[in-house]
Parts: sequence; structure tokens; C-alpha cells
Amino acid sequence: MAITVKNKKQIECMRIAGRITGEVLNLLESKIRVGVTTEELDRIAEEYIRSKGAVPSFKGYGGFPASICASVNEELIHGIPGKRALKNGDIISIDVGAYIKGFHGDAARTFAVGDVSLEAKRLIDVTKESFFQGIKFARAGNHLHEISQAVQQYVESNGFSIVREYVGHGIGKDMHEAPQIPNYKTNSRGPRLCEGMTLAIEPMVNAGDFKVKVLEDNWTVVTKDKKLSAHYENTVLITEDEPELLTLI
Repeated sequence: MAITVKNKKQIECMRIAGRITGEVLNLLESKIRVGVTTEELDRIAEEYIRSKGAVPSFKGYGGFPASICASVNEELIHGIPGKRALKNGDIISIDVGAYIKGFHGDAARTFAVGDVSLEAKRLIDVTKESFFQGIKFARAGNHLHEISQAVQQYVESNGFSIVREYVGHGIGKDMHEAPQIPNYKTNSRGPRLCEGMTLAIEPMVNAGDFKVKVLEDNWTVVTKDKKLSAHYENTVLITEDEPELLTLI
């Protein structure tokens, strides 16, 4: 599949989708507290997205039943919102997308609920920082593997592990476009980055082993060793200079 390079008009549409997506995550962060259910967070997200004239990218995507993925503790990604109430010490990864004017935004954050363990806080911080270590190389003329390698080196140097089965991706008119973006070094240099590429870069980091499995709901992905997992993602525009983070508001 060819990588789509966006023109100025398309990029402006992606900025709108990205801004809404980032605003949703900021809103959800303010609502996360002990006792709130993941179902409530999903409702808040959907209402906000629709209030901006957008639609939730995830709802109905491949049959997914909700507007956000809400993944708690050992859940890595694709957690389905429901009646579960958050407890003190939990961590929750929320992944969300907004679709407007023909384009998608996509971003994820992991949030602490109440007072979390030092390990949980460090996992969240390292996962976020690994993204920023990676995008130092998100410049026109560099190759994709430079981003992947930087993420992996930072995560592993801090004693955590990078998930292999799930990766980042291109994004635009479709939620998932070329190229795939591993968070670990591969044998390939990957494509050369050029101005106008839009990428969803998303480190997924485990406190223990990198191995994961899918639960019987066919969506929720958890760590095999049941240790904590964290997720951090932004939609990134490659420019002639510094990358532009479309979903970091």
C-alpha cells in the first residue's frame, strides 16, 4: 500500500480532526476519578466529539462498539467501555479518534487514578517520554526505523518492554494507512520520511514481558504476565522542519 502525502487543504482538515481528538483527551483527563465508570467516560467523549460536528472514528470500526478504547491496568489496548468503576491506584489508557471533513485524528494517553504506585507512575512517564524521544527523528529525509529505534532504546534502557504485536500507522482519510510504524528496530530502514506524511506514532509499553494476548471478547488485549501496560500516541505531521503534533493540545 502506498503512503499518502497530504496537500495543504488535506492537512488543514487533519488539524481540525486532530484538535478535536486532543481536546477530548484533555476533557477526559479532567473527568477521571475514583468511581467513574469507563462507560461514563465513553459517553462524555462521544458527546464532545459530536458537539464539534465530528463523529467518533472508533465507533463501529471493525465492529467496535464504543467511541473510546478504555484499557485498565494490565489491559494494553482495545478495552471495551462498560460498568467497571475505576479504583484508587488504577491506571487507564484511553485511545480515541475523531473524523471530520473526511479525515481522522487519533491519539492515546495513560492516566493515573488517584494515588498510584511509583512503578505505575514511572511506566506512564517512560511511555510518554519514549514518544518524544522517537519524534526527534520525525523529520523529512530521515527513515522510519530511526523513530522506532529511539523509542525502543529509551524504553528498554528504563527496564520496560516494547510490545511487538501492535504498531503505529499512517493516518488520513483512513484510520489505518501505510506505513506500519513499529516501536522497535527491524531489519528494514523503512520508508524515507517526507513533508506531508501524517503518522500515528504510539509506543505501547509493558512493565513486565512484552508478550500479550487477546481476551475472549476478541478485542481487549492484555499482558500475558498480568503486569501493567501503558500507551501514548499522537497524530504527527512531517514538515520540512520540526514535526507538528496535531493531537497535542
